[in-house]
Amino acid sequence: MKKLIPLLFASFFGMATMAQAQVTLPAFFSNHMVLQQQSNAKIWGNAMGKKEITVQTSWDRKTYTTKPDEKGNWSVEVATPHAGGPFEISVSQQNKIVLNDILIGEVWICSGQSNMDMPVKGYNVLPITNSLDLLMESPDPMLRLFKMARKHAATPQTKVEGNWQAADAESVAPFSAAGYQFAKYLRKQLGVPVGIIQVTWGGSAIEAWIDKDLVTETLQERLATNQSISKAVHQTPGNLFNGMIAPLIGYHIAGVIWYQGEQNRHNYDDYLALQYTMVKSWREQWKIGDWAFYLAQLAPMRYPQKQEYKVPLLREAQLKLPDTLSNSGVAILIDAGEERNIHPPDKTIVAKRLAYLALSNTYQKKGFPAASPTYKKMVVKNDTVTVSFNHVPLGLTTHGKPLTQFEVAAADQVFYPATAVIHNDVVRVYSDKVKQPVAVRYAFTDWCVGELYSVEGLPVSSFRTDQWKKN
Repeated sequence: MKKLIPLLFASFFGMATMAQAQVTLPAFFSNHMVLQQQSNAKIWGNAMGKKEITVQTSWDRKTYTTKPDEKGNWSVEVATPHAGGPFEISVSQQNKIVLNDILIGEVWICSGQSNMDMPVKGYNVLPITNSLDLLMESPDPMLRLFKMARKHAATPQTKVEGNWQAADAESVAPFSAAGYQFAKYLRKQLGVPVGIIQVTWGGSAIEAWIDKDLVTETLQERLATNQSISKAVHQTPGNLFNGMIAPLIGYHIAGVIWYQGEQNRHNYDDYLALQYTMVKSWREQWKIGDWAFYLAQLAPMRYPQKQEYKVPLLREAQLKLPDTLSNSGVAILIDAGEERNIHPPDKTIVAKRLAYLALSNTYQKKGFPAASPTYKKMVVKNDTVTVSFNHVPLGLTTHGKPLTQFEVAAADQVFYPATAVIHNDVVRVYSDKVKQPVAVRYAFTDWCVGELYSVEGLPVSSFRTDQWKKN
């Protein structure tokens, strides 16, 4: 018995050592995953032993080797082909992991707060338009979904929870309605496999999605009075970046779609700088260039009294992002809100307008005008203001409805409802109460329903020609 104990101890110690040496992978490197086509896709993991790690890819039968660093971290970059599959990847050290049913195609992340989080099946008492139709039409083995479990942390994490699933009614129902439909439109138009990764948390502030030090650097003394953040875990600077973005950094993507902003109406004047900081820092850490970033502009709703003026100013900040950030765009939703519902049910229109941006700008598809008309300039003649726009090659339309949401003001900064009439690609605005107009606003309020469109069907955002502090 005394001789047996050392043998048992040695055997146990050997098994423990081998277990420590075993190679492991984050949850998103698994069966059914999608890798970005024609890229050097990074694959990484952990292994505490010093033995060499071997990665083999079935599409080209190449072998890649590397060794763990002193902390056990390792990574390789594998060259991916044109879209296709299914393929296999094997990762070997003391143990061997074989990943099956891997597709090569286009990979996107959908992120933000509750309007991106809202699932196809809907929230409690809050429906999604045509939810059952979406589920009935959902089966598609070439469309893959990865929904990351919510996680917050004070320091950057490496582990996540989730699994890749092919699209069907069961996997689609709990997935982002906007994100899923965006991916579905890409599948149809591109004809390649698509993978989409959901990284969302309802009620989150943008500050939570940014490294804490960068939030402090961006806001400086304004951080102390910021009403968008709190002690709540999803509104604390850096928490969601550490828990949900940091583990993903390096997974090769085509781009990110983003729907967030309601929580940041309280500090609308900082939003543009924060949005720029977030995307710039993510891109720098991904180290794969300036991937596409498309955001959904805040939809109209009637907000609590004394907050109504904040919402159009937040929309205005979102609208400015493409002027400051390369390879970005904004999907205008001025016609897609509900007066008493912060979660409008029509997520199809959100997905379509984000898809127009991706198809036109990222994939260079012809026939998809993606840029909504934007204010260009105004010319005053007597009591009439002529407003002109960018991105109106075929002119403007209201689809037969009257324009009711234009206002004009004189130097006293008092705005009055105005008569507005389209003349081809301009709008002429006047009011009997304003003889010497100096400023025009359109739908510049919390609740409104957009009326003005390009002939191609893209709405004009709320806008103002002034920069007056008075609201």
